[in-house]
Amino acid sequence: MNTEKINETTIDMSPEALAVLGGGELAYVRAIKSEDVQRLFPQAPSIAPGLTLFTLHAADGTPIMLTDSREAALANASQHELTAVSVH
Repeated sequence: MNTEKINETTIDMSPEALAVLGGGELAYVRAIKSEDVQRLFPQAPSIAPGLTLFTLHAADGTPIMLTDSREAALANASQHELTAVSVH
């Protein structure tokens, strides 16, 4: 079995550099609990606790939308010509 060692590089970025990351073209989807909705979307109505929801975020972390399915968040990214990337 062949194994390959991958070197990891850590890059320090300023908040300003992170804010322009992706140039308005990248987004990511994140699963959240309904208890966290008010923190990200203060204008959202009350939602029952214990639900798993999905948020679409700009590359700089700005929340764009809230939905009940990952597929809907990805579709919204596509409709707005954003490339959804995986984050870990």
